Formats: sequence, structure tokens, C-alpha cells
Amino acid sequence: MKLRRGTLRAALALVLLPLLTPAGAVEPISVGLAIAGAAASALTGFISYPRLYCYFRECCLHRHDPRAAAALQQNLDKKLFGQHLVSKVVVKAVRGFLNNTNAKKPLALSLHGWTGTGKNFVSKIVAESIYKRGLQSKYVHQFVATLHFPHAHSINLYKDQLQSWIRGNVSVCPRSLFIFDEMDKMHAGLIDSIKPFLDYYELLDGVSYRQAIFIFLSNAGAEKITEVALDFWRNGRTREDIQLTDIQNALSVSVFNNKNSGFWHSTLIDRNLIDYFIPFLPLEYKHVKMCVRVEIESRGYAVDEDIVSRIADEMTYFPREERIYSDKGCKTVDAKLDYYYDF
Repeated sequence: MKLRRGTLRAALALVLLPLLTPAGAVEPISVGLAIAGAAASALTGFISYPRLYCYFRECCLHRHDPRAAAALQQNLDKKLFGQHLVSKVVVKAVRGFLNNTNAKKPLALSLHGWTGTGKNFVSKIVAESIYKRGLQSKYVHQFVATLHFPHAHSINLYKDQLQSWIRGNVSVCPRSLFIFDEMDKMHAGLIDSIKPFLDYYELLDGVSYRQAIFIFLSNAGAEKITEVALDFWRNGRTREDIQLTDIQNALSVSVFNNKNSGFWHSTLIDRNLIDYFIPFLPLEYKHVKMCVRVEIESRGYAVDEDIVSRIADEMTYFPREERIYSDKGCKTVDAKLDYYYDF
């Protein structure tokens, strides 16, 4: 978007006026006012163009940048390993939602799997695809169950605070992103306080929540995901053969009935307000090695395959007999690299 040439020329002429006019021809006060007026006019012109203003200041997203979905896909393909279902579902869900100018409800994604399989990483990439500052954006809000909601006796207070926080931030920016980490450690019943915001209401007290995005991260349901993955492996089928329909329903039921989960008998599940239950498959030996290579490259070092294998070998794997899946995924790769490299 460009400013009109005439506007630029007029402002430039006023600014250059004292340099081009003979001394004493114009009163100093008049020149000062003219320059001030030109500056104010130019500033007003800049601010009147949202794209230019938002280049310097972070703005709430009102129109989707079509390049965001491509960047999301590229980042997931390059940095997320062994999660074909995640890459496919997340990209389609986020892209479709951002392109939908008449959404009937907010987008709600629930990511499930063992520690180190990529849940936090994916939520980070989604945030970065919507806002340049990613998790640091003032329109992206993270909640960690054990940090923000630690005490069971304060659950009613937390409910009020959570509702106020969501209401206030969506009022400021309809395209707000809320990430709830450690859902498996959240007190049961607390998350149900946000049910009205995820429902099919056009307005609640004058506020629409239909453009907001909610992402939930949880270890709950990981056993069910592993059960399905192992069943495919034992029957000679690859993990890439697993489809979302093979897991999603069983996963949602497992999470709903898990007493050690913040989703235990949750109305969000009972009322079908979670759009996708996305399974993160347990990572295999080859995926751990991929994580090691990427981490080494990110630090600017040449990949040493001997170190890659040694780090992968140091991981513990399950089940005990087959030793197929890393019990910590790629979570401890970074710390183990510090041991081998003198950074």
C-alpha cells in the first residue's frame, strides 16, 4: 500500500520550505508551525494506513496472511518428526479456520501424547504462524496448570480469573490465542468455566469469541495412543498407516474418563466443543536421531553421526521387551548435547 504522491510532495515541500526561502522572508514562528503541521500530517498519514502502522507496532490479526499456512506447513515438515497425523490435521484445521470469514465457534485443538513428542513445539509454531512474535505476542496467552492454578481449594477463584482474562483479551483482540499446558495436571472442573466461550454463541455480553483459538496440551491419552501404535507395529504395518479415525474417538473417550485429567467428565468433550483430538505418536529410535541432528545444526556445528548414535543409544525405550519408543521422546536431547560438545 502506497501513500499518494501528492501528499508526500506537499509534506516534503513544507519541511523544505525554510531551506529554500531567503532568510527573513518567513517568520520563524510561522515556519515552526508549518513544520509541526507537516510532521503531524505525515504522522496521521502513516497511522491511517494499518499495514504500515502494524509494521512498526504489533496489531491484532484481522485478515489472514495466506503465507502463514505455508510457513506453518514448512516448519512442521522440517522440524517435527514422526508425527504425520499432527502435520496433516493441524495445518488443515488452522488454515481452514483462519480462512473462514464466518466461523460459528472458536477453533479448539487438543494435543495428546507422551512428553517430548512435540506438543509444545507445535503450539509454538502455530503461534508464530499467526503472530510474528509467537509466544511473546501480547495476543498469545499461555496457562500452565501447576503454575497458574496450583491449589485445589482456590478453584472457584481460578474460574473467575480465567473467565475475566479471556473475556478481557478477546474484547481487545478477537483473534486471541490461548494455550493451556499440563491439562493432565489441571484440577477437574476448572476448564469447564470457559465452556461458554467455546460454544456456538454469536455474542456473549456483546463480545464474539468466534475468531479465537484454544489449544490444550496433555499427556492424558498417551497410553491409548501407544496401544494403537503398538497394534499396528505388531501386525506389520507402519506408523504412517495410522489414520486419525483409528485413534480420535478412542482418544477422546480415554481422556474424558481419565480421573487424573483436567478433562475428566468435562462438558467441553461432552458437548463436542473440542474440534480435534490430535494424537502425538511415541517417537522411535530413528526419530530421536533426527532430533539430535537438527539440534546440532541449529547450534552451528557439523553433524557427527557417532555422537548422534551415542545420544540416541543413551535414551531409554519401551515396552521393555520390544524397546521401540523413547520414553522421553526428544525432550532431553538438548541437555545431552551439552555433555558431548564444548559450547
